[in-house]
Parts: sequence; structure tokens; C-alpha cells
Amino acid sequence: MADPARARKLAKRISQIVASAIEHEVKDPRLNYVTITDAKVTADLHDATVYYTVLGESLNAAPDFPGAAAALESARGVLRSKVGQGTGVRFTPTLTFVADTIPEDAQRIEDLLEKARQADAEVARRATGAQHAGEPDPYRVPREENEESDEADELAGPESRA
Repeated sequence: MADPARARKLAKRISQIVASAIEHEVKDPRLNYVTITDAKVTADLHDATVYYTVLGESLNAAPDFPGAAAALESARGVLRSKVGQGTGVRFTPTLTFVADTIPEDAQRIEDLLEKARQADAEVARRATGAQHAGEPDPYRVPREENEESDEADELAGPESRA
């Protein structure tokens, strides 16, 4: 087992090496819009999971996830050798590429927040001009002086009245 700090450093270095290799050395056009977002290394430093996301060619174009996945699979050996050269560790970790779901999760959260904002606006709209149910002043008012003396006499009993 390696030190967790060493595993984090190695994961960060792997993500940098893979991103740089994809940008400058691997000449597959399917990787033009691939961004490496994160990397995780197992505790024994033998396996690395590299997370990526794919952007579309334009704002309206859908990203090509299957093409990017195929391109990363075909470039896996080259990328692993680049990682081995760039890290200098005894055993070069095997690389596994996983599509990152953070953009989809972020969009889903944004949609839920918008739905909550709309519900809050509807509640605020309905609350304008509304009145409370029940009496206008629901709190007890202080008793007057003679009511308190009558109540005190009742609690004291018949001996004190005479």
C-alpha cells in the first residue's frame, strides 16, 4: 500500500500527462473536444481511472461520446507509455477511461433549482393579500386586576374568605 498523498500526486500527474498527450501528441480528430477532468489511482498504484468529458463542436452540437471512447481505447497503449515516461514509477498503472457525469449532474441540479425557484415564486404570489386563519391576535391578553383577585380567592379555599 502506498501513501494516500503519493497516490493523489500520481493521479494528478497522470491527468496532466494524459491531457497533454491528447492535446499535442495523439493525432486522432475524435479527441479534439475531449477534456480530462480527473484521475484516481488505486492504493497499490497499479490501476488508474481517468475521467473525461466531451464537448460538442458548437453550443448546439451534441458531443460524440462513443467516438471519444473509441479513440481513447485505441490510444490507451500510447497514453500508458507516455504516463510511464512522465512519472518514472516502477510499475506504470493501467489506464481505464470513464466518461465524467459532472456536467449532466450539474445540469440536473440547475433544473431542480429552477423548479424550486418557480415553486417559491408561486407560494409568494399566493401569499400576497392572504390573511391568517383564526383571531387577529392569537395570544392571551393580560387579565385585569379584579379577575386575578377572584381567581386567587378560589385557589385559597373557604377558610380565607371568612
